[in-house]
Amino acid sequence: MEDVWGAVDDLIVAERIVPAMMIMRERFGDTIHEAIDRFSERYEYLRRVRPADFTKPREEDGRGVYT
Repeated sequence: MEDVWGAVDDLIVAERIVPAMMIMRERFGDTIHEAIDRFSERYEYLRRVRPADFTKPREEDGRGVYT
């Protein structure tokens, strides 16, 4: 499971939201809503434990993302 989180974490930090959620749906069998919740939880976790990996302030995350 660690390898899944490594890939997902890298995508989250790189602001690749859709690919991260696609992996979560595939690996965990999440619905879209569950993947969104799981993504949000992981994002918050990463903000706490790896703050230096994020290049933008929290307020700017998600800007310019059109899916």
